[in-house]
Amino acid sequence: MSVDEAVTGPGAGESLTAETAVRTFAVAPGVRLNVRNGPGTDYSIVRVLPEGSRVPIFCQAPGTAVTGPYGTSKIWDNIDNGEFVSDAYVHTGTDGYVASRCSF
Repeated sequence: MSVDEAVTGPGAGESLTAETAVRTFAVAPGVRLNVRNGPGTDYSIVRVLPEGSRVPIFCQAPGTAVTGPYGTSKIWDNIDNGEFVSDAYVHTGTDGYVASRCSF
C-alpha cells in the first residue's frame, strides 16, 4: 500500500505527500489550466499549469462562475501566494468547499 492510499484512501482524486503533508488535487485530464492572481476571470493570468498537474488548496474564495469538466462553480482555489484556479477544473470530489475560506 502506498503512502497516498494509507493516508487519503482511494477514489477522492487527492494525495498527501509524506515530505510536506500537503493535500494535492488533480486538475482535469487533458487541461492546461490558467492560474490567475485573484478569484475570477477578470484577474490576470500569471501562468498556465501543464496537463497532468496536481495542485494544493490552501484556502478557497468565492468569485466568477466558471463551467468546466466538474460542473459550474463560483469557488476559486488558492494554490500559492496570490494564485487561484477555478474549482470547476480541479477534482476535489465535491461541489462545495474542501478548505477554509481565504481572508484577504
